[in-house]
Amino acid sequence: MPRVPSYLKLHESGELARRIEAAREILRDCTLCPRHCHVNRLEGETGVCRVGRLPVVSSFGPHFGEERPLVGRHGSGTIFLTWCNLRCVFCQNFDISQRGEGEEVSVAALGEMLVSLWRQGCHNLNFVTPTHQVPQILEALPHAIAQGVNLPLVYNCGGYEEPATLRLLEGIFDIYMPDFKYGDSATAQRLSGAPHYVETAQAALREMQRQVGPLTLDAGGIAVRGLLVRHLVLPGGLAGTGAVLGFIARELSPDTWVNLMDQYHPCFKAAHYPPLHRRLTAEEFAVAVAMARQAGLRRLDGITV
Repeated sequence: MPRVPSYLKLHESGELARRIEAAREILRDCTLCPRHCHVNRLEGETGVCRVGRLPVVSSFGPHFGEERPLVGRHGSGTIFLTWCNLRCVFCQNFDISQRGEGEEVSVAALGEMLVSLWRQGCHNLNFVTPTHQVPQILEALPHAIAQGVNLPLVYNCGGYEEPATLRLLEGIFDIYMPDFKYGDSATAQRLSGAPHYVETAQAALREMQRQVGPLTLDAGGIAVRGLLVRHLVLPGGLAGTGAVLGFIARELSPDTWVNLMDQYHPCFKAAHYPPLHRRLTAEEFAVAVAMARQAGLRRLDGITV
């Protein structure tokens, strides 16, 4: 029998409504993410993320380019949310995250997107860059639940998360898929404008691990619950890959599902930040794979350990 997503139980008990109200209240003096902009988004004020009261969405649809446990046969039901709380100079979705490609929509319209993806047979509902739009996502859930939506929710984020916000999401998101971008906070500040990135991401990943544990799959190989971590290997060792992978194996679990990514290519402002002006070499990625093996990680997406 398919596993019932946790949020349905919270909805039935009335706890989801309480969480929605608590998340909405945070917008009054916004501390949703580690930047703590303290703007009143309920009144339309905006901080670093540039999003006010309503959701802003770039696109949505079945997505087949995600990790295989999410994609399966029918795709991951992906919603690309506009803007971001990071300022990565090499962002490969910069039109959405940095230039604001997308439209402001109602909460009900966001709920209808979830219903549409469910009806198309997607395996999950995958929110890309949800950090700054958590209250809006939660507000859309009852609308979707009322129409029968019962898919696992995926929190697909940049890793720069506020633990208090994550605690509010316990029992709502079944799958966390954060990036762990850097092993050095000075580099994170220079390339993503993110103060204290490493310690912030570490605290966030610990909280995610506490809530959902290692990734678990159903009989068909589809993810139903757990943590999946992405790490994009950067040219010249800029990502601090060894430190990132060592933390995951040591502090989370050697059984953490890790997608070690080799698809870096220069875009957005990367040309001004050598060695980001060039692609990753095969040799550099081979070194990263060796680091993962040395760290003792046992579940590398697409890589034989």
